[in-house]
Amino acid sequence: MKLGMIQMQVCADKDENLRRAKAGVERLAAQGADLVVLPEMFCCPYETAAFPMYAESFGETVTETLSTIAREYNVILVGGSMPEREHERLYNTSFVFDRAGTLIARHRKAHLFDINLPGRQVFCESDTFTAGEDITVFDTEFGKIGLCICFDIRFPELSRKMALLGAQLIVCPAAFNRTTGPVHWELLCRARAVDNQVFFAAVSPAADESASYVAYGHSLAVSPWGDVLVQAEEKPTELLVELDFAQNNEIRASLPLLTGLRPELYQL
Repeated sequence: MKLGMIQMQVCADKDENLRRAKAGVERLAAQGADLVVLPEMFCCPYETAAFPMYAESFGETVTETLSTIAREYNVILVGGSMPEREHERLYNTSFVFDRAGTLIARHRKAHLFDINLPGRQVFCESDTFTAGEDITVFDTEFGKIGLCICFDIRFPELSRKMALLGAQLIVCPAAFNRTTGPVHWELLCRARAVDNQVFFAAVSPAADESASYVAYGHSLAVSPWGDVLVQAEEKPTELLVELDFAQNNEIRASLPLLTGLRPELYQL
């Protein structure tokens, strides 16, 4: 399977963000991408004040455009994430469309990004969003794929559950920042891959020095052995990497972590 990742520059113009996403998918599809992943909040600024302004329900402009893009370029499209409105609640949501443009998965961020690092970083997603309640694994022609969003990566139980549900790859639209990114971004991606013996791919927006929240960038894909297969820097970048899910089984056979689990010892 060829995995494409779009580390795009996000601006305040929703239509322009959709245009940039489409152009990136077009370029990756021309190179043979089967699955393409967009970054967290690819269609709006990552700001709590912006989320209600840009929020849409399923079936409105953003999701309809993503469906059309997936169908037009014959790719499985993980639509990064967007502010989703359902009745009176907002969610940080990722929608997934198959090659026909049909919705096949929806993940609402389960662990909201509420942090307070004095003098460095303060952010509170729960001021705006409601946490999701589902573990998300979806079927493709290549095998099962797990989906989480940004802060979800910090909770190993979530990735472990996806692996136990059969995920061969976990994708994570995310927007780490320059405080936590340099120390935790690659470390967490490699840890989740090694812990669960799966491929792991995390996709960030490009860094924007003019934004109130500057994303770290450095989108990457990691093998089930923990090797970084490909990684961007901070600027807008498209990455393409071929994944062979047979590696998961080979590594699990030689280092049987999942079959060695003893859940009776560590129930939380």
